[in-house]
Amino acid sequence: MPDEDGLEIMRHSTAHVMAQAVQELYPETKISIGPAIKDGFYYDFDRDEPFRPEDMERIEARMTEIIKADLPFTCSEISRKEAYNLFKERDEKYKLELLDEIKEDTVTIYIQGSFTDLCRGPHLPSSGKVKAFKLLSVAGSYWRGDETNKMLQRIYGTSFFSKEELDEYLKRLEEAKRRDHRRLGKDLDLFSMDDEIGPGLINWHPNGAMVRAVIENFWRDEHYKNGYQIVYSPHIAKLNLWHTSGHWDFYRDNMYSPMDIDGTDYIIKPMNCPFHIKIYKSRLRSYRELPIRWAELGTVYRYERSGVLHGLLRVRGFTQDDAHIFCRLDQLNEEISQVLDFTLYMLRSFGFMEYEVYLSTRPDKYVGSVENWEKATSALESAIKKSGLSYDIDPGEGVFYGPKIDVKIKDSIGRSWQCSTIQVDFNLPKQFGMAYIGEDGAPHQPIMIHRALMGSLERFFGCLIEHYAGAFPLWLSPVQVILLPITDSQIVYSNRIAEEFRGHTFRVETDSRNEKVGFKIREAQLRKIPYMLIIGDREVKSNTVSLRKRGEKDLGPIEMGKLIHMMKEEIDSKGTV
Repeated sequence: MPDEDGLEIMRHSTAHVMAQAVQELYPETKISIGPAIKDGFYYDFDRDEPFRPEDMERIEARMTEIIKADLPFTCSEISRKEAYNLFKERDEKYKLELLDEIKEDTVTIYIQGSFTDLCRGPHLPSSGKVKAFKLLSVAGSYWRGDETNKMLQRIYGTSFFSKEELDEYLKRLEEAKRRDHRRLGKDLDLFSMDDEIGPGLINWHPNGAMVRAVIENFWRDEHYKNGYQIVYSPHIAKLNLWHTSGHWDFYRDNMYSPMDIDGTDYIIKPMNCPFHIKIYKSRLRSYRELPIRWAELGTVYRYERSGVLHGLLRVRGFTQDDAHIFCRLDQLNEEISQVLDFTLYMLRSFGFMEYEVYLSTRPDKYVGSVENWEKATSALESAIKKSGLSYDIDPGEGVFYGPKIDVKIKDSIGRSWQCSTIQVDFNLPKQFGMAYIGEDGAPHQPIMIHRALMGSLERFFGCLIEHYAGAFPLWLSPVQVILLPITDSQIVYSNRIAEEFRGHTFRVETDSRNEKVGFKIREAQLRKIPYMLIIGDREVKSNTVSLRKRGEKDLGPIEMGKLIHMMKEEIDSKGTV
């Protein structure tokens, strides 16, 4: 069997071993589901007492005993009624609920030792085949992800074919913890969330806001260079707009409740698309105007269940780097190719050089003609091939209105993040009755391309924090250079140097506190400031500064002109330090 399939089977089997250990140690515990997942497995348990660290140690120890016992995993096919009676005797209410939804007359159960579970399998021949494993964490999880259901306890774990593979994975986990954007966001004073404001809503602090401003300015400048125009749209709109777009029918669970304004229902926007369409429809358009490229850093609001909210990566209010292109069918290939090139340029500018690319094709339920679908899919595939990127076909996973390209970026420790998307849409132009006057004098329907290069500023910023472990390259750093006078007698000179930096638009601070310079250096290092300039009497006399770069030792004196030139070159090349 292929390694990936074998690893999934082993992890699923390890989840059963864990569930057996839990029920043997804590017999009152009820089980729900325990699948293998990417990089490991989990099992959800219903237990009144929370699992504590010492419980995890006991569970691991018992799992080791079960593995040594080499208990066979026995599969039995029994009637649904037999299974119902079996789990009713065990008072396993979650299994009974699952059985109520099974239509087949027979089901499979798996037994190892004292443990029995409703499961399709497959599993390993015996528990002794489980190799290296580790329990990782405990988290709350609503039964079936529904907040109206009971909160269960989810124990996460992982297993590998060898101890060496497990140790390597645990090292990667430790590195991921070190890079966690939530911790770094607090340590570097970048952003925060507050219960009184509400979950999933972000406060950008001055440091984080500065990085965001740099990103936005770069984004805006590059869009102008690529033939886009910037638009702005409201945060709310009448409910009828979302009926026309179809969002109210297809996306309602992720939208907030209507609010009554002057007797009319309004909705806070989950998307920017309808607003751009309305701008398009504000006057008659000619074929000569196409393609039209409109971009907006549009803040939208979507309801995400509290259990899936995660720092900056999964929020309820976020700003999309959104754009919509309205074009003719004969322009589609070129526009998609340009968008993909633009996407790669933007991602590479931020230091993301590796990608996973997916082309999602026509689903079973779709709108528009098969001919247009084939032309759009061909245009997307042609653009990928032209870019030289390797890609996978994701059959049937296009959205109902058209095919799409999804680009996942890989960060510095090899993790993938979904950010960029390019989607072709036949539906909204039809729903809103969009048209342009063609060369023949007749109205024609344009094609709409939805695209986001970074996805959302919040998620992208979270990815950047973890990619760089908070040590942003010079061009992105909220503070690029800090001046560290050794005594008060160098403050006047330091202030003059600071003004010179500001004159060249560098972001500079002066640490004039009455502290030892070693202490100031350590603080600047903790703040991950790229350039530290130590200033003593020697530097004042020679009209220089003593340079220390982040993570390096003192590099000695340097003239200001040379330093400024060096820093500008680094910024222009988007180089890292």
